[in-house]
Amino acid sequence: MKNTERFIENIEITKLHPFEGNPYKVRDDADMESLEESISEQGIAMPLLVRPLENADGEYEIISGHRRLFAARRLGLKEVPVIVYDISREDAIVMLVDSNLFREHVLPSEKAFAYKMKLEAMNHKGRTTCGQVGHKSRDNISEEESGRQIQRYIRLTQLIGELLILVDEGKIAFTPAVELSFLTEQEQRTLLEHVVLNDCTPSLSQANRMKKLSQEGKLTAEEIGKIMSEEKANQREMFKVPIVKIEKYVPKANRKQLEDFVLKACEYYAKYLIKQKERER
Repeated sequence: MKNTERFIENIEITKLHPFEGNPYKVRDDADMESLEESISEQGIAMPLLVRPLENADGEYEIISGHRRLFAARRLGLKEVPVIVYDISREDAIVMLVDSNLFREHVLPSEKAFAYKMKLEAMNHKGRTTCGQVGHKSRDNISEEESGRQIQRYIRLTQLIGELLILVDEGKIAFTPAVELSFLTEQEQRTLLEHVVLNDCTPSLSQANRMKKLSQEGKLTAEEIGKIMSEEKANQREMFKVPIVKIEKYVPKANRKQLEDFVLKACEYYAKYLIKQKERER
């Protein structure tokens, strides 16, 4: 019988290992800098959650706390506080996913692989009957999102890595991305070529048409090129300012001259801000 008692203990950092297949990325960004500062001043307030590694005495796999471990390593700490959970990998996956889903910044790709991992872990434990695997088990994954939405997130795992990065960056919207996930790998790579070469991404309408043609076996490279070459009014994000607000600064200027004036004004102001920051140092 497994010991269910929980207590905090300090464990050497060298004995802690990342969770295999962890869908959540550890990013070295402004949030990490804030975390490092907090740990430096106050220590690690919330212990890491870990589980013993199979066939590795005294070694542990992190369930929750990858970011805290990263910051601790950067700060040169030798030990960190942990709570050890002697649980199965399936239960650890559920705990890992649930402990990270409510973070402020979770990428679509992180949610996609997290939901997929949790669904597979739950099915492996037999929490649904064979006839119910799928719809009902998806409904049990999150209290915040419907089974249908979870299914849509999991579909993103069918995208090739390069397209998934564009989804994370916000360059491809979530709904078109779901439709594009139904394309074959080769079709996705052909699409990626057009995205890169023409600096454009598919709209929902275009994604739907490509999905339909793919399912019919008619989505050739030529068809993808034809669809992606269509002009879209909203392809590029626009920042609009009424012309009358600019004309008072450059009267009698044509549209091209107004555009040049605005760009030069922005360039001048950017240089001004840089000089201001240098003076403040």
